[in-house]
Amino acid sequence: MTELSFAAADPRLTVAEATALQARLCRLVVRRDAFGKVGHVAGADVAFDIAGRRAYAAVIVFRFPGLQEVERSWVCRPITFPYVPGLLAFREAPAVADALAGLHIRPDLLLVDGQGYAHPRRCGFASHLGLALDLPTIGCAKSILIGEHGELGRERGSLAPLRDGGEVVGAALRTRTAVRPLYVSVGHRISLPSAIRFVLDCGDGFRLPKPTRLADQLVGELKIMNHEL
Repeated sequence: MTELSFAAADPRLTVAEATALQARLCRLVVRRDAFGKVGHVAGADVAFDIAGRRAYAAVIVFRFPGLQEVERSWVCRPITFPYVPGLLAFREAPAVADALAGLHIRPDLLLVDGQGYAHPRRCGFASHLGLALDLPTIGCAKSILIGEHGELGRERGSLAPLRDGGEVVGAALRTRTAVRPLYVSVGHRISLPSAIRFVLDCGDGFRLPKPTRLADQLVGELKIMNHEL
């Protein structure tokens, strides 16, 4: 367990303290391949019931490369941190960590619907989780938080570097022909080229890779079910 594991779940943590913690943690992010054989890959996502002050987190594990689902885990827990752009990990990471703790199979790689290194302080949601759990992680976001990129081709697999202040922080990646790109960045213990490759290898014809797409569907269903109770 790391400093993040406890701090992210502490409701007394202030915005200033969270920002300072990110600035320290970014120096620990490993942006090279530091993993072995990937036999299981997982996707994680979070949905919020703002009125009820609850977060729903889900993690679904798949065999890799076949992408057959083998296990899923979900939790509902109170929201303990306010909505602050750039600090979303402090709202989301505790719930995802709880969902991961409910698994029997520890994934070899985790894809997160959110940012990793492509973050103002180079330590987004995917990096927080990777550092806290010592797990290779990839940020796979639907929109840009920071940075700019040039044109990329219409074909699946086309990409363009995502740059912030001259530094490459991720990539815009076309995961489906003629569909808007995703924004891939290093979370922890993986290089950007490997992150791009795994996101493409986890695709099944949709814009979102299968692990995060199904996790997104599950948290949406959980949120609806709760409202119907």
